[in-house]
Amino acid sequence: MNITSSAAWQAIETHRQSLSSAPLRQLFADDPDRVAALSLSFEGILFDFSKQRMASNTLPLLLALTGEARLAEATTRMFSGEKINVSEDRAVLHTALRRSGAPFPSAAFDVMGEVLPTRQRMADFADRIRSGQALGFTGQAIRNVVNIGIGGSDLGPKMLGYALRSIAHPALGVHYVSNLDGAQLAPLLQTLDPRTTLFLVASKTFTTQETMLNAQTARDWLVANLGDAAAVAQHFAALTAKPERAVAFGIRQESVFPLWDWVGGRFSLWSAVGLALMIAIGPQAFGELLAGAERMDEHFRNTPFERNLPVVMALIGIWNTNFLGATTNAVLPYNESLKYFPSFLQQLEMESNGKSVGIDGKSLTYATNPIVWGELGNNGQHAFFQLLHQGGRLVPCDFIAAVRSDFPLPGHQEALLANCFAQSAALAFGKTADEARRELGRSLSGAALEELLPHKVFVGNQPSSTLLLSQLDPQTLGALVALYEHKVFVQGVIWGLNSFDQWGVELGKAVASSILPAFADASLAEALDASTRGLLAYSRQHLA
Repeated sequence: MNITSSAAWQAIETHRQSLSSAPLRQLFADDPDRVAALSLSFEGILFDFSKQRMASNTLPLLLALTGEARLAEATTRMFSGEKINVSEDRAVLHTALRRSGAPFPSAAFDVMGEVLPTRQRMADFADRIRSGQALGFTGQAIRNVVNIGIGGSDLGPKMLGYALRSIAHPALGVHYVSNLDGAQLAPLLQTLDPRTTLFLVASKTFTTQETMLNAQTARDWLVANLGDAAAVAQHFAALTAKPERAVAFGIRQESVFPLWDWVGGRFSLWSAVGLALMIAIGPQAFGELLAGAERMDEHFRNTPFERNLPVVMALIGIWNTNFLGATTNAVLPYNESLKYFPSFLQQLEMESNGKSVGIDGKSLTYATNPIVWGELGNNGQHAFFQLLHQGGRLVPCDFIAAVRSDFPLPGHQEALLANCFAQSAALAFGKTADEARRELGRSLSGAALEELLPHKVFVGNQPSSTLLLSQLDPQTLGALVALYEHKVFVQGVIWGLNSFDQWGVELGKAVASSILPAFADASLAEALDASTRGLLAYSRQHLA
């Protein structure tokens, strides 16, 4: 069924029309209990969505969409291991990766017999490196680890590794390489000692172009410096679903960790893809990360939808996108350690739900995932926030902050939080002409005041939610990431699309494979379009 033709959707549209003239100032003035009614909490996370353009009766209307879309049934199907990724005929079981017990998803189809032993192997491997017991080819301890991957094999572990750097091993360097541009790998190699460096190659197929070219370059560098191809066995490990290809590369079987087809790349940081992260923070902290995510899984499965954080967050996104007409969503962390969180969410959300074809193969007639973008909020205040305040565009925002700093300095955290809270308030409530006139009247009058007045008026009414974390610890961050994962799933169900394939990504890979040979053989360019032929000709000229 097209969700827009449902009675629930039509009721929301009618409600939106009646609410359109009510600014946030009025909504707050009319309801003294608004913050209590429009906020939720979960184990170290406060979710305040009172600054969204919603009335007290908006959420109940949105909740009706979950019934129309049969969200409860879809959730059961995912957690039971049904192959809900229909275009690839795969189950979606990333939640198994953070479970602490067996069987799951069922006694008849229990994947925990693979998950738990792999997790233990990862822990043993990580402990040997952290303790200095893992030796390289020349007998020296491994002191630097380089994760080579891209997309889900890079963004999640890198994001959490940076977020949890306050508890990282003090004497181990953990680095991430994803870009084909040699400007990322070459300078890093210059800082490393091949005798003490371990490379982790993260690729489900072990054929990903970017990953394998970087891995081959790292292999060549290692062999050239150590003088023996046998060194690869002690300086490389692999995270892959194709162990035979890793072994052919020169990696020992015991250094190959499995990935499974029921885990999509952007949901894989909980798997062996997280090995670099586990090495950095240790198996115990990694286990706490999994525990936080598992508790969010249980909250999502068992909490009534009206108090369910992923469901409510998803419905707010649908309200902003499909009823208020927002085309983007800004993610604004007020913690330096969450620097990579917007980039992580860009893949998680836009690769999952950036689609215009429904799960039934028919074109969708309504907007789906907005453009996700963002930056550290404190830096953004001195850059793009001007547009948010006075640019005239509707840009919903997610403000994210931790109450306690992971790197405390006197006076810094209070000032940081004050800026975060001030920006969300300023975006919501703005400044009226009367308020601006009174303010300017302290130093100006007459024509000078009236001339400056329009520049000092802020319309406000810009919607935002604030996620306030107690602190940046593994459990809280695990829950935060799982929260956004389930939000994506809920929105995909309501929009009627498959959140777990990514055929647009596959197209780009295929086209790149057809272009690459034309650099060496100009005649192969004849089958390409005129623009690409011209770009190739220019490139060949300057590469030569």
